[in-house]
Amino acid sequence: MKVAVSFIKSKYLEKETIDIINQTSADFLHVDIMDGKFVENKNYDFDDIEMFVKDNHLPLDVHLMVEDPLSYIEDYIKLKPYNITFHIEAVRNPLMLIDLLHDNGIKCGLAINPDTPISMLMPYLNKIDTVLVMTVYPGKGGQSYIKGMTNKIDELAKIKSNFVIEADGGINNETVEDAKNCDIVVSGSYVCMADDYEEKILKLK
Repeated sequence: MKVAVSFIKSKYLEKETIDIINQTSADFLHVDIMDGKFVENKNYDFDDIEMFVKDNHLPLDVHLMVEDPLSYIEDYIKLKPYNITFHIEAVRNPLMLIDLLHDNGIKCGLAINPDTPISMLMPYLNKIDTVLVMTVYPGKGGQSYIKGMTNKIDELAKIKSNFVIEADGGINNETVEDAKNCDIVVSGSYVCMADDYEEKILKLK
């Protein structure tokens, strides 16, 4: 199991949190971007993120919880992330964004909210690299894992071909078992509110 760590909820400031994550065996630094429109909360501007990740050496896993992903992608491409994920619910023409990311050498992920059926992803599964299953409602940290999302993960695992499955929300040492058919789990407060980040990450792995 690979682990992507989100730095939003931490005992430390963002830059210090990212520095600590970089000293662990985390596989990715997960960058959550919220616009206050697609989701209730707004967090960082691009300039903030650019400053935060200046000394980061982990692959960036960018998750855009925004209603106009295109306007964000043009900036985040500059960071040369490993992956950029946007929400299927937020776009009318996913193919244009998928092609834009691939043309820039960036892997593309599609995210689905808890109430979104897998059927919405079907036309794009052979074109994307990651399916991110929201296992909480997006936009707030510290929520509990929604048990019903395990069925969605398991259904995707049965039809998985060229894409990896990522679970995001409420992941800890217990709920990671519910997401065992994922390739990657995202964990935020479980890791970053702990005294020992590496201990928590190893429990997830």
